[in-house]
Amino acid sequence: MEYVGTELELFAQAENWKAYIALFLKRYIHGRVLEVGAGIGANIERLAHENVMDWLALEPDPRLAAEIGRRLLNGKLPRNCRVVVGTLDDLQDRERFDSILYIDVLEHIAEDQAEVVKASRLLAPGGHLVILAPAHHFLYSPFDKSIGHFRRYNIAGLRALTPSTCHVVRTFMLDSIGFFISLANRFILRSASPTRAQIMAWDRCIVPLSRVIDPLTGFRFGKSVIVVWQAVI
Repeated sequence: MEYVGTELELFAQAENWKAYIALFLKRYIHGRVLEVGAGIGANIERLAHENVMDWLALEPDPRLAAEIGRRLLNGKLPRNCRVVVGTLDDLQDRERFDSILYIDVLEHIAEDQAEVVKASRLLAPGGHLVILAPAHHFLYSPFDKSIGHFRRYNIAGLRALTPSTCHVVRTFMLDSIGFFISLANRFILRSASPTRAQIMAWDRCIVPLSRVIDPLTGFRFGKSVIVVWQAVI
């Protein structure tokens, strides 16, 4: 399976954004971690911490998985990480995880309901399933289409995917100011590919503003939506 987008390297440089989401997600990441659609491993550096025993980076694109492998060999990723080329169907059924992550991944999967159910079956009792996805389907743009997005989500849409063996523990949205950038791209710019300058401007200027405004909205408005489930004990 080959990833059609070319933006991963650009977004890997979005240090402010990755630090921001880490503030919210790290508390749900511990023990044995599975990151589905790990890309080039850009999330691992920010989200792995001392309470992580093992991090399995699952990536269906061999080219991207090879990049994770290179970063492991070069010491740029923690030693307790490993990479597997494939999807959930390629994992052994007996393996269980304390945290399963989909960071800007579920929107790339046609059968999202089935995917979430499969993931829930790999959770250890009390484990967390974390999904971060682009918000608001009316913002679906040429950029979304160009990188293989099937959809964007709202909180209700993600909650509707709740597996029978899990319950929702938190829902929230981030990047309230970034919402208006996405809105402009959808209806004015109609760009199918952001430039490095655009990504850096968003990360350095817009994300810090959102960190100020998001708490004022109660984290109920933004361009990214996050839902966290916990497996029934």
